[in-house]
Amino acid sequence: MCNSIGIVTDSNSGITSKEANEWGVTVIPMPFYINGELYYEGLTLNQKEFYKFLEDNLDVNTSQPSPGDVMKTWDEVLKEKEYIIYIPMSSSLSGTYETAVMLAEEYEGKVFVVNNRRISVTQLQSVKDAINLVKKGKSAKEIKEILEDRQYQASIYIVPDTLDYLKKGGRLTPAVASFAKVLNIKPVLQIQGEKLDAFKKVRGMKQAKRAMKEAIADDIKNRFASNSNMRIYAAYTGSEEVGIEWKSELEEAFPNYDIQIYPLSLSVSCHIGQGAIGIACVEELL
Repeated sequence: MCNSIGIVTDSNSGITSKEANEWGVTVIPMPFYINGELYYEGLTLNQKEFYKFLEDNLDVNTSQPSPGDVMKTWDEVLKEKEYIIYIPMSSSLSGTYETAVMLAEEYEGKVFVVNNRRISVTQLQSVKDAINLVKKGKSAKEIKEILEDRQYQASIYIVPDTLDYLKKGGRLTPAVASFAKVLNIKPVLQIQGEKLDAFKKVRGMKQAKRAMKEAIADDIKNRFASNSNMRIYAAYTGSEEVGIEWKSELEEAFPNYDIQIYPLSLSVSCHIGQGAIGIACVEELL
């Protein structure tokens, strides 16, 4: 049973090529159009190049994998596996899920598309959970149901270092962005199953960090009170040094958790720029 199910996700999960090989999963690279030219995350576009494009104020647009690329990937996996669990980014953040559901109809019950409602490190945890469920001998149908049943057992909070990209994306008006910059106001953003939304506004990065830590602590204590299997991730955009420093702070704040660190996916990063930090808590299915 274990060898009959293949797990496929997209690069929004943040899973590296090395991890994909080690874990035995397949990652579809997300496409980006930069000044009209097509790039693929992790193949023809790495993190350093991406942030240089943003810094140079090039026109960066996200897209979704083409139906042809998705089906080609599935066909390759099905040469060795009987079924596929496909875990795309949240249906609330992209049309990737809806497209995949339509494509799966051509595969006569061989492909199970998970309505995951997660992205970045929480999506990554779903892939880890799927791997463990396959090892436990669960069927593809059961895995889809389990993952969808637990899709909201996750929180992400993010603080951007600059407001420029929120302004560029129309999430802040130029006037509000200028006012916030003068007063050193930092917006704390959240992703809880749906889209990127405002959570809280504070003065300065120190207060923003405190607000994120308090929000995660409250979620663990109250929102996920009945669940003791929560994992905490440190996340960042751009500088790994910033991420490592943030991880150390979180280890002090949450000494009972084995905190892992990952860069935020480029699909999130293009809306907030580099220098951002984030924290996520997500259920780990044991």
